[in-house]
Amino acid sequence: MNSTGTLPTGEFSIRSSYGRRAIGLSVAGAVGGFLFGFDSSVINGAVDSIAENYGLGDVLTGFVVAVALLGCAVGAMIAGSLSDRWGRLRVMFLGAIMFFGSSIGAALTFSIPDLILWRVMSGLGIGIASVVAPAYIAEIAPRQIRGGLASLQQLAITLGIFGALLSDAVLANTAGGASETLWWGMEAWRWMFLVGVVPSAVYGILAFTLPESPRHLIAKGRTDEAREIFARLVPTVDLDQTMRELTNAIESDRKNAGASLRGPVLGLQPIVWVGIILSVFQQFVGINVIFYYSTTLWKAVGFDESDSLTISVITSVTNVLVTLIAIFLVDRVGRKPILLTGSVLMTLSLTAMALAFTFAEGSGDDVSLPAPWGTIALIAANLFVVGFGASWGPLVWVLLGEIFPSRIRGKALGVAAAAQWIANFLITVSFPTMSGWSLPLTYGMYALFAALSFVYVAWRVPETKGMELEKTETLFTRPPKQPAS
Repeated sequence: MNSTGTLPTGEFSIRSSYGRRAIGLSVAGAVGGFLFGFDSSVINGAVDSIAENYGLGDVLTGFVVAVALLGCAVGAMIAGSLSDRWGRLRVMFLGAIMFFGSSIGAALTFSIPDLILWRVMSGLGIGIASVVAPAYIAEIAPRQIRGGLASLQQLAITLGIFGALLSDAVLANTAGGASETLWWGMEAWRWMFLVGVVPSAVYGILAFTLPESPRHLIAKGRTDEAREIFARLVPTVDLDQTMRELTNAIESDRKNAGASLRGPVLGLQPIVWVGIILSVFQQFVGINVIFYYSTTLWKAVGFDESDSLTISVITSVTNVLVTLIAIFLVDRVGRKPILLTGSVLMTLSLTAMALAFTFAEGSGDDVSLPAPWGTIALIAANLFVVGFGASWGPLVWVLLGEIFPSRIRGKALGVAAAAQWIANFLITVSFPTMSGWSLPLTYGMYALFAALSFVYVAWRVPETKGMELEKTETLFTRPPKQPAS
């Protein structure tokens, strides 16, 4: 770097002042991802106590856990239009308020109807964060390091899951059980929800201290403000080019605002169905059963509550580590090989879990696995997390950001995200009932979907590594048939 603070084009460095500022802002923006992971998984340690406290059956227990996902779908659908109208930071603050309020409300809940209300509110916050946080990071990040900074969102989600499960374990162990009274006459499971006020307050404070997205400012005609922000993030030699590219992209988006997703395949364009199917497969392998119900699961196979919570924490740490591996490999190995490898590992591990539970002894809450099947089930579950976290977890989001043409990208991403939340809801709400009926068949079904995900990727998903963003869509279109000579 020379005395004027400029860098030659192509020689951007994350060690420069520009890089450090961009990383700092992106990490702050990714707190929304942390809240996403935290709030969606904090129910794990509380679900058994809630069911016992209110005398819930399997169906209602599943609904209380899963109902937040309906709020997620609504939050994701409204976040884009609200952030375009109000700005990214105001919508971040709205999400933080919802997280904060729902954390207090769920902790003080006195009945199932009001708990469902707070769960829906938290879901709205999750849905907003799932859209606004990655959008803010992508729009604030310099082009030279945008890919790496965008990956912070998935990493933050896994850290949020870890934070939720760790706090659940600490609180339950301190009280001697999730249903035991801890402080101020409140049971430990209520404190599990209340802990959420801390990260939500941090997120709300950040919304007042971060600079607004330059893209939003340009779209609102506040070009000078956007340039001032970019001047702190982009080398001077790249500043004019960055402003031109962003202005042109916004104009292009406005011209294509009326572009439709309608097409010949069941009313949608084929590329939209690719995104929907990838999203559904990501959830139908049953990954969120591990993060929402793992404490219940491990208690069912013979571990006490304390050990079950500890195992859940270890599983979440595994998820964080393998996500880092995926971030490292995705641009080196490619998308398709990693997805295929993940599908194989998930199929094998889920099949092993299904097999292990065929040897379960007892019924109801007194289910146990004899040696060595309890150990096999534990190892298989963590191998499943490894297979998912290093492949389908982060890479589906990478592909969804690459495969859609710019004219429909925003709308198509919204549809794919909604499909993901709905698929998540269906798996989450059905697990208590299905597991009560037959755990081997439940995990066998997830193994079948994992095997089908391999077939679909091998058949329908091409490699997009190293391609320019606007060229990847050509891989998903079939060339027109040549007329017979």
